[in-house]
Amino acid sequence: MTEKRVDGLRASAHRIRGYALDMAEVQGQGYIGQALGVADILAVVYGSRLRFRPDDPHWPGRDRFLLSIGHYAIALYAALAEYGVIPVEELATYGADDSRLPMSGMASYTPGMEISGGSLGHGLAVAAGMGLGLRHTGNPAQVFNLMSDGELDEGSTWEAALACAHHGLDNVTAIVDVNGLQADGATAGVLRTEPVADKWRAFGWHALRVDGNDIPALLAALDQLREHHGSPSVLICDTRIGHGVPLLENRDKAHFMRVEQHEWQIARNQLEEDSHR
Repeated sequence: MTEKRVDGLRASAHRIRGYALDMAEVQGQGYIGQALGVADILAVVYGSRLRFRPDDPHWPGRDRFLLSIGHYAIALYAALAEYGVIPVEELATYGADDSRLPMSGMASYTPGMEISGGSLGHGLAVAAGMGLGLRHTGNPAQVFNLMSDGELDEGSTWEAALACAHHGLDNVTAIVDVNGLQADGATAGVLRTEPVADKWRAFGWHALRVDGNDIPALLAALDQLREHHGSPSVLICDTRIGHGVPLLENRDKAHFMRVEQHEWQIARNQLEEDSHR
């Protein structure tokens, strides 16, 4: 792991956060906290792990990245812009009428968006089907499913986890964003899911847990998962809502947040300061 590689990914994560702030300001509100929290994950996955062609989103040999948490679409759009799948200029249309960038991810609209997200608990089941299909056709592509810790409340997630393990789908990797918050409050208070890693292991998965805002740790974990064979893998990522922007990290109601007009420049200034630490 070279310092240059890490620095490049940090720079990408910083731009992803900046793009997310730009999009959120268009609406004045949104899932900006989650976007800031998962920017490092997206930078590492797209910048060092995922095989894709920016100018050919339907390339059969591409790795599939499934965003089952559709309300995180603002973060994925920022990553798709960073890695050349959509033009950076198009981000200004986020959430507008006739835009290819709706507030919740829709596969029919957006290049690089593999599935439509929204109702949680569907992503891993789709990943299982894709993994089986790729294996049956001899396609070596991998399937990655980014989900939230709130999505672990859904029984369908665990049914899919059983199916992936039963079929030995080592071409499927789940990435769980554990930010401890969901629409109804703290995840631990809505439905306790810990110990998360032990649960996945009990379901037959190879599980690793890292700080999801630590790029070297993410890189090391994904490199290790690349070498694992025989069973599906899960990378559990502890992230911080609003990471990189203290103004937003400390919001009491951070799942869907309103940001006042005068606060956007403060947020950008704090993000810039964070990049120099």
